[in-house]
Amino acid sequence: MSPEELQVATNRVVGMKETKKALEQGRATRVYVARDAEEAVVRPVIELSEEKSVPVVYVTSMARLGRVCGIAVGAATAAIAD
Repeated sequence: MSPEELQVATNRVVGMKETKKALEQGRATRVYVARDAEEAVVRPVIELSEEKSVPVVYVTSMARLGRVCGIAVGAATAAIAD
């Protein structure tokens, strides 16, 4: 599982709120978390992913995750959704 899968995904969500919403709605199939994001910020998404049995992929940095998602700023989390 690599961040490049997220880059080509047709249905993705970017950011904490959208990732959490996709998880809560049962739409997230894979979650991406930046390693340099603050632990307190991403912990709820990681815990919800584990609770919902959604795989978590760690990306080296927020900047890289943002680039992969096609945005000009960093992103703490993103997800592939159904």
